[in-house]
Amino acid sequence: MTTDPTTKAITLPTSVHVNPLQRVSAAEAAAWHRVVAASTAHDLPGAPIPDPGQIHARLTKPALGSHRLTWLATGADGTPVGVAGLRVFTSPGQEHLAELELHVDPAHRRGGTGSLLLATVVAACRTENRRSLIAEAPADGPGEAFSERHGFRRALTLDHLILCLDELDESEHLRTADAEHSGYRLTGWTGTVPDDLADVFAAAKNAMNDMPVGDLDYGSVAWDADRVRAMGQVVADRGDTLLTIAAVHDDGTMAGYTEILIPGGTAPRAQQYDTAVVPAHRGHGLGLWVKAAMVRRLRAEHPGVVEVETDNADDNVHMLAVNHRLGFRSYRRTREFQLDVPTT
Repeated sequence: MTTDPTTKAITLPTSVHVNPLQRVSAAEAAAWHRVVAASTAHDLPGAPIPDPGQIHARLTKPALGSHRLTWLATGADGTPVGVAGLRVFTSPGQEHLAELELHVDPAHRRGGTGSLLLATVVAACRTENRRSLIAEAPADGPGEAFSERHGFRRALTLDHLILCLDELDESEHLRTADAEHSGYRLTGWTGTVPDDLADVFAAAKNAMNDMPVGDLDYGSVAWDADRVRAMGQVVADRGDTLLTIAAVHDDGTMAGYTEILIPGGTAPRAQQYDTAVVPAHRGHGLGLWVKAAMVRRLRAEHPGVVEVETDNADDNVHMLAVNHRLGFRSYRRTREFQLDVPTT
């Protein structure tokens, strides 16, 4: 969430119009991109800005276990000044939840546009029977102050880390990736999980349900073979590339895995998705093993990727230690906020 606070009183602008987007056109996606690009450049200098194609895909392609509502705020002259997106979760265990993305162009802040967009989103949450709204904002930035001013409570702090692939000691990482782990073997794939691994991958995915989430009420998700296949298809439909490395036990169960997403297929900064080790297999260094193997794979298959970004809850001590050992360095923090949606 990236907008600026003003005073404690909420002033709603009279010259700004909030328009719901039913079927997002190319022109509307371009307007959305203008706002997001300006907002990101202002609030997160140096962070990659999604290109127009990525924005268009995000707004028009289905998301997993949810549907999306979107709004575009324009000034009196039709200039796009703000955007809001609401992801409404539909999976069992998350029917109470919606997630907010909100941006206001820095040149048009401090006039109540963010408050107007948020009021529209909260009304939609009530219509959708959602009692909880979550949002993310850079730590100590204007979005954090905006969130707290509007009644959101701080629920989780995330440490964001960057791994610069060209600064790594290649021999050390190769040794880690090639290390022996008796009783386990590595396997990997691109895109949707192979059919013969779908069930055991889904079982391993359920290990993420004990991930530290602070005070965030994120619900829980039950993974099965159909859901992991659907996830791979959703990513492919957006035009992104999903890489997975997994550790499989001799008994055929999947003990752990790590996923990397390359936005648009060729972006220089990849995004870490899940890394998880099944509880029964923890304590054997499998998390470090699969992540080191992924670094090796990225270098071999995707030389255009020069950085990997990840985030961890600040109390996820184990995974932070693994990432720091791999060479990740902290570079910023964000906070997750949660709003109990008022019923009236």
